[in-house]
Amino acid sequence: MRIRNFALPLLLALASCKPASDSAPTAPQAAAAKPAAQAQPVAVGQRPSLQVTTLEGAGFDLAQQRGKWVVVNYWATWCGPCLQEMPELSALAAMRQYIVVIGLAYEETTADELRAFLKARPVMYPIALIDVYDPPRDFGAPRGLPTSWLIRPDGTLARRYTGPVTARMLEDDIARFGGPKAG
Repeated sequence: MRIRNFALPLLLALASCKPASDSAPTAPQAAAAKPAAQAQPVAVGQRPSLQVTTLEGAGFDLAQQRGKWVVVNYWATWCGPCLQEMPELSALAAMRQYIVVIGLAYEETTADELRAFLKARPVMYPIALIDVYDPPRDFGAPRGLPTSWLIRPDGTLARRYTGPVTARMLEDDIARFGGPKAG
């Protein structure tokens, strides 16, 4: 059976999103690790909540974004496809007044290390560092990175994406769900 030309690059891209060290923890490490949160991600049509503090110290509350389309994007510095989509998400946030993007850095690092990383790869949207052992309840732990959610202006979930997204994909879906068409 032949794999289609477009499927192989996608599979390789998704497979590349693993931490640099994915070896099994030693017994002391496993004992010291906190249990992962047992969150059930919100379903399409439901209204998720999200309150985080960005790296700049500002609060971000999803409920305060009513009237705009919101893209919630889980990513990590070690994820190649995540880094490839960041410029498009940044341009989308800068060019479309009706779209808000929030980046949720999903990895074990410090805020200072993340700020240093973002100096070399700046974006035009806020970034919050997420505790991998206690992710936001309504979004839970991602099954792969990047993972994104498109939230309607009324605050309900329109769509969840696993894998990289493009500005065109998001704008097409916004138009399909009744939002403005990009020109």
